[in-house]
Amino acid sequence: MNKEITAIDELLDEHGELKHPGYSKNMVQIYDRSKIKANKLRIKEWDYYLIYNKNFGLALTIDDNSYMGLSSVTFLDFKNKSEHTESRMKMMTKGKVKLPSSSASGDLEFNTKDSQMKFVNNGDSRVLTFKLNKFVDEVIKGKITLTKRPDESMVIMTPFKKAKHFYYNQKIVGFVAEGEVTIGKKTYKFLEDNTRAILDWGRGVWTYKNTWYWGGACFRQDNHEIGFNIGYGFGDTSHATENMLFFDGKAQKLDEVRFNIPLDENGREEYTKPWTFTSNDGRFEMDFVPIIDRHADTNLLLIRSLAHQVFGHYTGSIVLDDGTKIKITKQVGFAEKVTNKW
Repeated sequence: MNKEITAIDELLDEHGELKHPGYSKNMVQIYDRSKIKANKLRIKEWDYYLIYNKNFGLALTIDDNSYMGLSSVTFLDFKNKSEHTESRMKMMTKGKVKLPSSSASGDLEFNTKDSQMKFVNNGDSRVLTFKLNKFVDEVIKGKITLTKRPDESMVIMTPFKKAKHFYYNQKIVGFVAEGEVTIGKKTYKFLEDNTRAILDWGRGVWTYKNTWYWGGACFRQDNHEIGFNIGYGFGDTSHATENMLFFDGKAQKLDEVRFNIPLDENGREEYTKPWTFTSNDGRFEMDFVPIIDRHADTNLLLIRSLAHQVFGHYTGSIVLDDGTKIKITKQVGFAEKVTNKW
């Protein structure tokens, strides 16, 4: 069942529970952090941007997990199959980072003594700027401008089985991006004709232990803007999945998509070998050949994050609402599996 929510309303009721579990194609539910009734240290909020083309990519994150806030920069070199991530943290932020209550507009900033990051969103365009004084022993800095926001996006309101816990998430897939990143003396140009971007906007109260699968891509092919968002793994998804196609800025709902990660003889995932993706309605069928596994295992005993974010090439087919079948050939995207105790 995929229940579409179109009416404008408050996200939470007087008990701190989701009023309308389901999905939307625009952000119609109103998020208000002050209406959360769960333990305030369980609130998690983030803005994550992925900007990329066929040669290189950039990921920028600002988040506030209540007991900890951070900014993070990842640079991806697909040609040389390399990546590097640096993060800066502050403890016990508890909402002080002040992430906007809507993705429509609002500015966001996270600075430390050796780093600066700022997301400026005037409702029309977004300007992402950052600088870290040490990134693989070099200074990294950049400025990226996002325009041509797609008309529709993936928005999902997911409850957990635990009372007062929920996830409110928007994935905007297919911004046009341009700008540059400088690492030391080398500058990388992101050109608007071949660079696209995804926003992962998340707000909610999460349970302590969970695993999610998430993947996506956006690109221009045959004079059309094409993208997709796929994922599952946490919460009660009986009201809606987050699987969706995007064609020239319009969203088209999918039902269930399964990530088939190859296993070795002992049943362990082999993330750098080819994956496949299958769907229960036949509308999303893909092969995925990895380029880079951005693997991270942060273990602080009570807090742990085990992540495999794999970037690679998607080849396969998607089927639009009108039955049109579109072949996808070797388009760069990502797929990940993340397990958190947080």
